[in-house]
Amino acid sequence: MRAALLSIYLGLMVATSVGCIVPAYSGDPNRRTQQLIFTSENLRLLLDDWERIWFLDHPSHLTPYRTHGGII
Repeated sequence: MRAALLSIYLGLMVATSVGCIVPAYSGDPNRRTQQLIFTSENLRLLLDDWERIWFLDHPSHLTPYRTHGGII
């Protein structure tokens, strides 16, 4: 009996961690589409934040070729 209860408890814990009981998105197609768009927008903006953190969005002053500094 004890092993059966333990296995049921373990099964419930695994089932809830996978997302089987409570879905991540709504069942309504219109609302689910809106939620998926918001999620993809957040992931798209994450790349901009990453570039800003590592200063990759700033122009580089190191050019691969020499430039003339004066007015031509």
